[in-house]
Amino acid sequence: MGAQGVRDVVVVGASVAGLLAAAALARDGRAVTLLDRDALTDADRADADPTHAVPAPAPRPGVPQGRQPHMLLHRGLASIDELLPGLSDDLRAAGAVPVDTGRLAWLGTGGWAPPSRQPEVLLASRPLIEHLVRRRVRALPGVRVVGGQRVTGLRHGRPGEPRWWVDAVPAGWSDVPVGPAGAAPGRRARPADLVVDASGRASRLPVWLDAIGVRPGPVEEVDAQVGYATVRVRLPAGRLLAPGVVVLPQPGRGGGLAVPAEGGWWTVSGTGAGAHRPPRDLAGLQEFLTSLPDDSLARVLAAGQVEGDVATHRQTANRRHRYDTVVGWPDGLLVVGDALCAFNPVYGQGMTVAALDALALRRADADGRLDGPGAAARLVRECVRIGELPWQTATGADTALAGLPASRDLVSVLVGRWIGALDEMSTHGDVAAQVALSRIYQLAAGPTSLLHPRLVARWLRTRVRGLGPPVPRPTVLSDDVPEAVGGGR
Repeated sequence: MGAQGVRDVVVVGASVAGLLAAAALARDGRAVTLLDRDALTDADRADADPTHAVPAPAPRPGVPQGRQPHMLLHRGLASIDELLPGLSDDLRAAGAVPVDTGRLAWLGTGGWAPPSRQPEVLLASRPLIEHLVRRRVRALPGVRVVGGQRVTGLRHGRPGEPRWWVDAVPAGWSDVPVGPAGAAPGRRARPADLVVDASGRASRLPVWLDAIGVRPGPVEEVDAQVGYATVRVRLPAGRLLAPGVVVLPQPGRGGGLAVPAEGGWWTVSGTGAGAHRPPRDLAGLQEFLTSLPDDSLARVLAAGQVEGDVATHRQTANRRHRYDTVVGWPDGLLVVGDALCAFNPVYGQGMTVAALDALALRRADADGRLDGPGAAARLVRECVRIGELPWQTATGADTALAGLPASRDLVSVLVGRWIGALDEMSTHGDVAAQVALSRIYQLAAGPTSLLHPRLVARWLRTRVRGLGPPVPRPTVLSDDVPEAVGGGR
């Protein structure tokens, strides 16, 4: 068929990954339909009808982590701007907060990180990010976003029919067989030359593949049983002197963070694994934050006015479908985002990886590699490779956090020790080590960058001269904040 012959695209899922995939594939003469089981929000309808009152974007059921803090890493933001030019300007205009992560008060397992200059990230609520991306994507040629539709399966078309039929029913209906033209009102089979599964962690693709006679392949999972509890807080002006506070969780102890979002609000979160997950009530969360290695987050919570209840989230397992190993992968079928590789959201990598997946689709489309025998299988393998570094980062951290057996592979052991050495140098004031580690975390550099001769030379110097004094505790709160909860440590 060739990429030029792909005229009908169906994207399953209209969250960030699906929207960015649609942005990558939209072009004149092509129809791109996104199907999502959640209904369209009032804010979306307001885009189409200027007379409609515009409420603030709100969380939706299909994004259970929607009330947790969200960060667009620098590489993810640059990638989204490449797909949707000006989106970062839209976010800033809507109140998203730019932050140099090198200025955050950051407490790791070995101590405080030194102040440094880092690429800028944007902090905003997930509903705002989705709303602005969705508004941009809906304006692209040939794109249609259809809410309230639950996809129930995929079927190969018969000779003379489209390559795929995508069966869907109104959300809330039970699964029913669907004919090509729709068996009854509300039931619909949509034709597609190309199907993109972007339905997230809840993807039913393994079941759909099995139904058409394709073995779905193995699934890898690392689950540290991490849980979050978050509240929204209004802080008095000038009370918090740092642009944000991060206390990384440690084995046997929790952590948390306090970061700004649009509208002048802050989100204060507790994070922990297994028995050390934060409670679901405000009093319990406050007590949890008080128990951390540093009391800054508890004091931030005590200093502000809390709005609403505590939002919790515990669907945090790292899960990777090894579709790259499937024999006989169907042509015209792609999978991106969390439907392919889902990370513990605490590391903030999911939207960036989704944007990189979408750029891979756009390049393939431009180069004529989107369709044809074996093209889909090659693209799936490319997306798996895109997720490899964040997968290793997230699963390595969660393995340590949960006390799970670490890899005994010699290379993995040596890399882990080297990262530990750089982290130790960082907490004793080595800014170059801190920046190098941060670039890996933000997906701005590959692991080989950690072997730069300058870093090796600095490490050798510490073997001779010693590490020096640890980074002092930063000033997080202004002096007039009362010591309402606990004391400094």
